[in-house]
Amino acid sequence: MDALVMAGGKGTRLGMGEKPLVKLLGRPLIHYVIATLENSSVDRIHIAVTKNVPKTSKWAEERGHISITTPGMGFVADMIYAAQIADFKKPILIIMADLPLITPDILDEIFEVYEHQPEPALSTHTPLQLHAKLGRQPDSLFNYDGQLIVPSGVNILDGANIKDEQEDYHLIMERIELAINVNVDRDLRLCESILLGDVY
Repeated sequence: MDALVMAGGKGTRLGMGEKPLVKLLGRPLIHYVIATLENSSVDRIHIAVTKNVPKTSKWAEERGHISITTPGMGFVADMIYAAQIADFKKPILIIMADLPLITPDILDEIFEVYEHQPEPALSTHTPLQLHAKLGRQPDSLFNYDGQLIVPSGVNILDGANIKDEQEDYHLIMERIELAINVNVDRDLRLCESILLGDVY
């Protein structure tokens, strides 16, 4: 399976420049995601950028990754654009560049679940109570079979039908690593604490 890393957002709420390159314990946020992908069963890595993040594009190219400049028309539109440029013909992993706690084991667990589901797509979520424990207020949530869940920013889609609405299997995982995407400074500090072993 190939991966598409969405890394074109302005990061205005964080206010520290290009969000993929914001440093966490001395390394850019995107570094953590790429390192995880490189140590998982993912094949090729593509990075979707926009004109808003020229340094991120340069960072990707200097490391030999495929960088695709999208129009900057929004997450879904840019994802579809990048997937069409890459000409994906099989299922692809879509992942945000601001999930620094993600691990290869979690990705491989997601891939394993996907392999055994009939749906063409898979979306990952965390339960709302996990965010409450962390003192976080998620940007979005919805009710799924009576449970409040939060999208994690890790999905699998059928690349051959990327423009179509795809039925997805909802995978709910109570994992801190999937619950924290970095949007504000507090998220960054929380990730630091977790990586340093101060939060369990």
